[in-house]
Amino acid sequence: MPMEKYKQKYKAASYARVNHERKRVAAYARVSLGTEHMLHSLAAQVSHYSKYIQSNSEWEYAGIYADADETGTKENRPEFQRLLADCRAGKIDLVLTKALSRFARNTVTLLETVRELKALGIDVYFEEQNIHTLSGEGELLLTLLASYAQEESRSSSENMKWRKRTDMKSGKTKPTKVYGYKVVEDKLEIVPGEAEVVRFIFDHAVDGAGAQTIATELNRRNIPSPAGKIWLAAVINTILRNPKMCGDLLHQRHYIADHISKKKTRNRGELPMYRIEGTHEGIITKETFEAVEAVMSQRKTNADAVPYKYEGLAFRNKIFCGKCGKMFKYKTNSGRHPEWRCWGHERRVNPNCTAQNIPDATLLALTAEVLGLEKPDNDVINQKLERIIASDDRQLTFILHDGGEIKAQWQLKPRGGRVNRAKNNSDSSDKT
Repeated sequence: MPMEKYKQKYKAASYARVNHERKRVAAYARVSLGTEHMLHSLAAQVSHYSKYIQSNSEWEYAGIYADADETGTKENRPEFQRLLADCRAGKIDLVLTKALSRFARNTVTLLETVRELKALGIDVYFEEQNIHTLSGEGELLLTLLASYAQEESRSSSENMKWRKRTDMKSGKTKPTKVYGYKVVEDKLEIVPGEAEVVRFIFDHAVDGAGAQTIATELNRRNIPSPAGKIWLAAVINTILRNPKMCGDLLHQRHYIADHISKKKTRNRGELPMYRIEGTHEGIITKETFEAVEAVMSQRKTNADAVPYKYEGLAFRNKIFCGKCGKMFKYKTNSGRHPEWRCWGHERRVNPNCTAQNIPDATLLALTAEVLGLEKPDNDVINQKLERIIASDDRQLTFILHDGGEIKAQWQLKPRGGRVNRAKNNSDSSDKT
């Protein structure tokens, strides 16, 4: 935000500050780790600043703001945000803090914050660097030192990554909890009830069932997911791909690419992964795990061979359930039989929905028949068709862009011949 806007926005707060008799002084303290030693350090900082401020007769004590267990690279530190809010409200004239790195290691965040406070007439004093931000050389020194602090943060992050990767190679890292297991004294132990569900998932996957089919069956049996909600195909796939299920640990499946945001990124080959075998008791055998991997790989190969891809389909975002109102989504069964499924029925959003899955080939043939086409044509279908309402009696209502409506019923197993369709009274229903 430009400095002029800061001045206009906080004009009233600045007026209150100028007209106050004594300088109101606050302090900000922060430690990076929640260890006992660091927490003791935080307590010492709070005590030091409290005594220091109250010992100055020209100052008025405005409070101590202290954050623990934060990295300094995040902007959501609660006490830091409370400090800024009180500054904006005109309650503080001077902020004391130990060092630049205590305020923020992100150069941009640091400078934006200091400039905002400067526009409000608030001075920030950094003890280690002996910098007053309202002084003439303050901004230049801040820019240089904050850049150093950010580089220090990056270097520290890289050192930590190196140590973790070294531990990964030697198998020294601690396991994290996963569905089917619990962590007891840094060891994974099987949770019997969850393990039975995991075996159910793998048994069906070996038999060729897809993730969505397995999720639907678990939901039908009212078995809660790891999050205590309904099962989704993505959760099933995560379990099927996790080597922990057969007793192995795979390290660095995710990594932190940016030391500032700390956001985790899925490792798609950018960095090496480290697989440690036999670290704990497996719920399923390695043979079963490898068999499922083979089935999933074959399914992907089959799916890639399907000529119709979701992005290019003519019916995308056009089919709606007449029962629950949800949209139909394009799905494939083992990559061989693409079909359209009601999202509400599939995800059990509406338990009363009884919508049937519509085979893609059947829908294409019926649409071509309804529109009077010799063969399916995606471009023509997009031009003429606005949407389709699907009823649970296999009846489809085709709504055209010109306002016409055509009703037709699709068959489970078409055996040739023309499809029987019931037209509405609109003249445009006869148009091709």
